[in-house]
Amino acid sequence: MRVSVILPAAGLGTRMGRAQPEKNGTSRKQFMLLDGLPILLHTVRKFLACPAVAEIVVALRAEDIEWVREMLDGESPACPVRLVEGGDSRQESVENALAAIAPDTTLVAVHDAVRPFIDLDTLDKVLGEADATGAAIVGIVPVDTVKQVHRNKIRATIPRDHLVLAQTPQVFRADLLRRAFAKAREDGVTGTDEASLVERLEQVEVSVVLGSDRNIKITKPTDMELARLFLSEEAARPETA
Repeated sequence: MRVSVILPAAGLGTRMGRAQPEKNGTSRKQFMLLDGLPILLHTVRKFLACPAVAEIVVALRAEDIEWVREMLDGESPACPVRLVEGGDSRQESVENALAAIAPDTTLVAVHDAVRPFIDLDTLDKVLGEADATGAAIVGIVPVDTVKQVHRNKIRATIPRDHLVLAQTPQVFRADLLRRAFAKAREDGVTGTDEASLVERLEQVEVSVVLGSDRNIKITKPTDMELARLFLSEEAARPETA
């Protein structure tokens, strides 16, 4: 299998409490510093460490491309890391990156740029599952009781054994993901994630590979404290990072 990884990183990250990005982008969540390095770089490094990954395509805002390129050039990456201009939404950014992947790509893995703690074992498992079935995502079972509500009134308690919290990477056969995006564009549909677009095709069942609650998506200031803890633990056990 030939794997291309797409990292959508064009968002403004307003949940971090900074509505306006700084000139060099460091106020946006994907560029906030974790142990002195942008979160995006930590994420890129995880995929560079995976032998199955043939290329990484990062979708960015136009004004960020030059300085991110300079940052990545200093990494001496083991595989090509290419930068493309993203769109106003995650879906547009992923579609732009999808158009730029190598033509011989067999699997596409889409991963949140602000999930720097994906572990290589989980990555190998989700890639293997997608290679076998055509579509697989990482997910975890919720530990809290889930309620269905109307306004502020409970209408039902939803059994947790039928629920999963979707994470990334979300991995698909390249041809399948292209069809899913084309169909969504044709129908004017915006999906909450890539799997939701693939599900609409009704061509394959999307598998779920059990992930970890360490695979956090850094979206709030309080997430940074947890991220620093996880990073220090990884540094103490580099063989498991």
